[in-house]
Order: sequence, then C-alpha cells, then structure tokens
Amino acid sequence: MKTERPTIPDSEHRVLQFRPRTSPQPRALRGIGTVQPMRAEVQAEPLDLSRYEQPREQPDDFRHRMLANIAALAFTIALTAIGIWLAVSIADLRRTQDCVLMGRRDCVKITTPHL
Repeated sequence: MKTERPTIPDSEHRVLQFRPRTSPQPRALRGIGTVQPMRAEVQAEPLDLSRYEQPREQPDDFRHRMLANIAALAFTIALTAIGIWLAVSIADLRRTQDCVLMGRRDCVKITTPHL
C-alpha cells in the first residue's frame, strides 16, 4: 500500500531568519510586552542560602531530632532484618516444596539435640 504525502505549494513555505545570541541588545517579543536585558548596575546577591532563612519562633530541639534519627535508624534496621528473615524463610520453603514435588521423602531437616 502506498502512502501519499500531501503536496504543499511553494507559496506556503517560509524561511525564518534567526538572530545570533551574541547580539548587543537582545529583545524577544512575547505577547504584548518585551523582555528587557538585565541591567549591569544591579548588585549580585551572595550565592549562599541566607536569603531563604526565616526567623523561628522557638530554637531547634537537637536532642529531639537526634532521638528521632535514632528511632528512624532502628526502624530501618528492623525492617531490613525482617526482610532478610522473610527471604531466607521463603527460600527454605521453596527448596522443601521442590524436593517434595520431585517425589523425594527426606526433604525436611530433622534436628536432634546435641548432648
């Protein structure tokens, strides 16, 4: 099956001229207004985060923050330990199930107390 492309007459084509970015006075039109270039006389603000700081009503409670961090660490360690235990248990269950499905009879480990 042939795909036919629509033919566009030559009168509808336009060539756009772009100005280089290094022009002395770049002004781009947007809607009604124009974009003005930055003025050189504006002093640059320091590049630190002090301009975003806001005064607080109460000082930080570092002891509470440390306790919260310790609790979060303990919770993360507990979740990791539970995940590892669960993965090992599922692997043992799968190994036992595969053994039983193969028809073997000595699949379950029998532990005897050592005297």
